Amino acid sequence: MIARANALPARPASGWRWAVLGALLGGLAALAVFAPARWLAQALREATNGRLLLVNPRGTVWNGTAGVVLASGQGGAQPVSLPGTLDWRLRPLWNGVRAALAVPCCASKPLEFNALPHAAGLELEWQDGQSRWPAAMLTGFGAPWNTLKPEGMLDISTQAFSMRWTGRQLALSGRATLNATDISSSLSTLKPMGSYRLTMEGGAQPTLLLATKEGSLQLSGSGRWNGSALRFDGEARAAPGREDALSNLLNIIGRRDGARSLITLG
Repeated sequence: MIARANALPARPASGWRWAVLGALLGGLAALAVFAPARWLAQALREATNGRLLLVNPRGTVWNGTAGVVLASGQGGAQPVSLPGTLDWRLRPLWNGVRAALAVPCCASKPLEFNALPHAAGLELEWQDGQSRWPAAMLTGFGAPWNTLKPEGMLDISTQAFSMRWTGRQLALSGRATLNATDISSSLSTLKPMGSYRLTMEGGAQPTLLLATKEGSLQLSGSGRWNGSALRFDGEARAAPGREDALSNLLNIIGRRDGARSLITLG
């Protein structure tokens, strides 16, 4: 009888342990569900070295809204704010997160992608989509855009496009097309200077192709992405009768070779 009486207090102690564990798990679940949007803004700032900023974030990590600012990092060019706000919705997947980004200024439908972490990095699988952005936003990325100060519209479309980071290596697959329409620059009095198409084809050796659709400034070139850097060779020239109006711009965007300006990256 004495031994049985001494064993009874162990039951309440075990119940308290389960209660504490349940409270901790509930608190962690609530923290994950209601984590403030500013946490996502801070993570994005750190991941992009201050180049992509969410300002005045509201809501949670999973459902929120904020303004978007593009910048070239500390000490860089003047930041550029996109019109309106960005609304995001994140949903967990068994192997990652599904995201939907509503950008009323620049896309009629939300831009969607799956973020899939893996052992050595991260993969972003973009749903096919289209969007239109002001070319002036490029100024926020610093040189050479803050010198060119482009104006016009950038139409971007993607087909089966994905980006996979493995360490510092970036693999690209699918296709992404950029149509730059009625582009002008503060370095030329011609407005607009022309319209252009830039096409990226992913694969083992992703390629980049630049062509002129129409305009006084003729651009062409091609390049390859090797996983860590872009090698691009192109040229710019003025249409007949437009040489004087474009001479200053041609001197800046590349190395002059007679009537041409040679553009080399990488």
